[in-house]
Amino acid sequence: MHEQQQQQTQYEPKIVAFLCKWCSSAGSDLAGVSRIQYPANATPITVMCSGSVSPQYILSAFNKGADGVLVSGCHIGDCHYMEGNYYARRKLYMVSELLQFIGVEPERFRMSWVSAAEGTKYAKVVRDFVEDLRHLGPQDKLKAQRP
Repeated sequence: MHEQQQQQTQYEPKIVAFLCKWCSSAGSDLAGVSRIQYPANATPITVMCSGSVSPQYILSAFNKGADGVLVSGCHIGDCHYMEGNYYARRKLYMVSELLQFIGVEPERFRMSWVSAAEGTKYAKVVRDFVEDLRHLGPQDKLKAQRP
């Protein structure tokens, strides 16, 4: 039991973050240049629009060892591509349902809307997500078993 507790305290979740180029990626940049403290657990992947994130990208991230996946885009109604985040919201809701159906905790997938001026909000989203994933432990359900 003691070994399991020690392993849990050393566990650092791996997050893949798909960030909209126009808003959320700029928000993460602002958090960095403003020296806002937040965990370095998220690996950012800049996409042109949150609406361009395919469900396959999310499943692939889990398959390659991510403990959590974050998709973050412009606020609803402020999309650079007019309706991209509306499409993202609908599409990613279905991904959330699919993950739950196949037995992956829905808390491992998160969507957020962060503008370029919200570096503090981006840092909070990452901090909260890391904390929630620490309680869940490593994701093994979709992780590929490699030799």
